[in-house]
Amino acid sequence: MNTRMYLVALLLLIIGCSTQQENPLLQEWDTPFQTPPFDEIKNEHFMPAFLEGMKAEKAEVNAIIANEAAPTFKNTIEALEKSGVLLERVSRVFNCLNEANTNDELQQISKEVAPLQTRHYDDIYLNNKLFVKLSQIYKQQGSLGLTPEQTILLENYYLRLVRKGAKLNDDDKNDLRAINEELSGLYVKFSQNHLKETNALGLIIDNEADLAGLPDGVIQAAAEMAKDRSMEGKWVFSLQRPSFTPFLINSEKRKLREILYTAYIDRGNNNDEYDNKQVVSRIAALRVSRANLLGYKTHADYTLERSMAKNRENVYSFLMQLWEPALKRAKTELKDMQALIDNEGNDFNLQAWDWWYYANKVKKEKYALDDALLTPYFKMENVRAGAFDVAGKLFGIEFVKRNDIQVYHPDVEIFEVFEADGSHLGIFYSDYYPRDGKSSGAWMDSFRDQSNMGGNFITPLVINVGNFAKPTADKPSLMTLGQVRTLFHELGHGLNWLFGNTTYSGSRDVPTDFVELPSQIMEYWAVDPAILKTYALHYETGEPIPQELIDKIENAEQFNQGFATVEYLAASFLDMDWHTLTDTTMLDVPEFEMESMAKIGLMPEIESRYQSPNFGHIFGGSSYSSGYYSYIWAEVLAADAFQAFKETDLFNKDLSASFRLNLLSMGSYDMMTQYIKFRGKQPSVDTMLKYRGLDQ
Repeated sequence: MNTRMYLVALLLLIIGCSTQQENPLLQEWDTPFQTPPFDEIKNEHFMPAFLEGMKAEKAEVNAIIANEAAPTFKNTIEALEKSGVLLERVSRVFNCLNEANTNDELQQISKEVAPLQTRHYDDIYLNNKLFVKLSQIYKQQGSLGLTPEQTILLENYYLRLVRKGAKLNDDDKNDLRAINEELSGLYVKFSQNHLKETNALGLIIDNEADLAGLPDGVIQAAAEMAKDRSMEGKWVFSLQRPSFTPFLINSEKRKLREILYTAYIDRGNNNDEYDNKQVVSRIAALRVSRANLLGYKTHADYTLERSMAKNRENVYSFLMQLWEPALKRAKTELKDMQALIDNEGNDFNLQAWDWWYYANKVKKEKYALDDALLTPYFKMENVRAGAFDVAGKLFGIEFVKRNDIQVYHPDVEIFEVFEADGSHLGIFYSDYYPRDGKSSGAWMDSFRDQSNMGGNFITPLVINVGNFAKPTADKPSLMTLGQVRTLFHELGHGLNWLFGNTTYSGSRDVPTDFVELPSQIMEYWAVDPAILKTYALHYETGEPIPQELIDKIENAEQFNQGFATVEYLAASFLDMDWHTLTDTTMLDVPEFEMESMAKIGLMPEIESRYQSPNFGHIFGGSSYSSGYYSYIWAEVLAADAFQAFKETDLFNKDLSASFRLNLLSMGSYDMMTQYIKFRGKQPSVDTMLKYRGLDQ
């Protein structure tokens, strides 16, 4: 820690001690269901609360170490599970705000607290006395009469410490500490640069003729965005998906499509203060060093050890199994679009910035379908109600709006979730509209996880965050079909957390490549014809979506799947290539990307879904490094699982109960065994290929 950070931390600690009674983060929350009191929480409360939380957890862990009694599951493992509650609570609230509603003060706190937390956790994970106690219990586990869940929890703690470096010698531990501290700072820097780049303006239009082809709603949203930025009379398009995607699909101005698309692709790669290339290269090098210290050849070997895939060879083999049919399909799609370009009398070859525009044209020609026909039927509130209804029919739960729970932004809405018997299950926050202080994309998070230690049943507080089209003065939030899928997807993650039914929250630590199953499967219900009729209502007339449009959606379901699969798989290969490096040489990022894509033969008309400088999943500090493949790995499971419902009943009660029991409510690193308990067999990739139309 540098001198300035140390002095800041010391000063804040002193201030925190004197104002502890005034800091809501350090008090018991007298709110409904102990939800965060956002109205009282201020930016200045966080650093003192972080410091107090770290101090409290350190004291709790030291008490475990100092206990002279023989180590037992209760006085060591359960005690560890009970430790750090304050720090976790503060961290969850802060992380949510920093991702969904950040500002300069929060980002500065993030920079200063990241190395402090890294050092704090290293002090715990690398403590030899703690590891000795854990080792004694771990070696005796067969004679301790532990429940299956207790065995999982013990293994999780023991292996967590081993994988964090507990077995290293002192010199290697010091090297590991330095690596971890540098990485924590780089993750913050990457994420903050990424946010700045994504919230940048990609295109400013001041000539109305340049709006040719854009739907009225898109034009109005661009005008309101310009007004918000003191550019009234112009039209502004940002690099957030709800803004740039409709432009790329509809704009007749090819040069403007190129400008906006290039700005999106080049996020983090502009050789300016927010450039991420050096950050990416350094992160990759440090991950190699850390893996080597821990006894692994590559970062991928380290991260995949406890995954369903098990190793990098299996991941590459799986990706290649999908790559060839996807690339073949994408090349066929390209031919259709080039033929359309030629028939229109144009003298150019399709480029990456043309794909969405001409794909939409082909879709109209082949299926008489485009987003302009569908979005009036996808009002956000109706889509959300439809997703809630599917969850209710599957699992008997009910979502009831609450207006008495504090929120961190006016866009956030709160629902209490009830079991079929009327008992309280949890609280669900939805936050669906983009803003400058919000990261791009969509995600699930939680302010609190479920647990039931000592009969103290704690219910979860779950958050779904998205970036869907914001309501305008004349229209509500109208969603594309892709955004509809996303809303259902994130609710699937939320259900996974709401249905937690374990004694210890730490026992639900499942592999990353399983995590997307509960979300991927919900996407199938979202677009099932029988389900669409129940929630796709015209925002003006309230009329259900006509059967003619449902038929068109179904006929076009596999349209452009070559493109969608190829751009995703390209990013998955890029992720794996970064994390199977075996040396620590700082690499030229664009050159590395070109070589990575050349190896798989990526066609020039399609870019990887993410480029390294904006690939937040793998360089922003999340758990998806060498794990981006997880989405399509889990889609294999999801397609196979949904097929079980299709073969019987979309709301088969027995299947729903088994799915909840075996896959949503409990945790285990052997999730394939859990899946087989539900399905009765291992999944096959064939079902997923069929759904995507890649089996031909």
